[in-house]
Amino acid sequence: MGSLIDAFTPKGKMKSTYVVVVAAIAFAIILLLWSAFTLTGAVDPFFLPPPTDVIKTAISLFTQGDFIKDIGITVFRVMAGFIIAAAVALPLGLMIGTYAPMSAFLEYVVSFVRYLPASAFIPLFILWIGIDEPEKIAVIILGSFPQLILMIATNVRNVPMSMIEVSYTLGTSKADVLWKVILPKALPDIMDTFRTVLGWAWTYVIVAELVGASSGIGFMIIQSQRMMNTANIFVGILSIGFIGMIIDVLFKLCHKKFFFWNN
Repeated sequence: MGSLIDAFTPKGKMKSTYVVVVAAIAFAIILLLWSAFTLTGAVDPFFLPPPTDVIKTAISLFTQGDFIKDIGITVFRVMAGFIIAAAVALPLGLMIGTYAPMSAFLEYVVSFVRYLPASAFIPLFILWIGIDEPEKIAVIILGSFPQLILMIATNVRNVPMSMIEVSYTLGTSKADVLWKVILPKALPDIMDTFRTVLGWAWTYVIVAELVGASSGIGFMIIQSQRMMNTANIFVGILSIGFIGMIIDVLFKLCHKKFFFWNN
């Protein structure tokens, strides 16, 4: 237990076994509290169904309905929109964080766009591009793109100036310093930025699927709300949480594998 106790020191680390155990305990506590509120009758099952009902509903949805297809189309929308946004935001964020003229030209415009709610553009996107897949992907791009640009620019600015000055001393040209010094140093933080903004992208896709959609997790949730099926709603919400947790774990594993020197 020594290493577990030592983990309570500031910036302490834990064995992966302890991490799994502690995380499992946290989930168990939430499940126990949920059960205590519902199975004892303290909360009306219509508003908060017990875990047993949600599990039964999940089994039914995954084995009998089209819920797996809904999950697949939602994942596709999120990843398509996010990858497009990331592919454009990465070079722009690098430019803004590295070169002052690019920052002056673009940063305030992007900051302005960042505060425009993506959900408010849904009626316009429906008018402009219809209610098919491009409209939902466009909502994700609009919600993710400005956030990514500004956060990547911040990652670049956090590269110590001392590293850049040393690279000049060692013969690196101004044209190469971005690719040989700034980008390699900022990449671990940029991956963390991708992980954070991808989580936000899930909120945008659900909002997009609540309006003018015929498939997806958000569509299933709104249909369940119309039929007063609370258990279905919980299955949809919890499914998003589990998918997000899996993606988060994959990002962390990639971070440890590719940027082990920065852990």
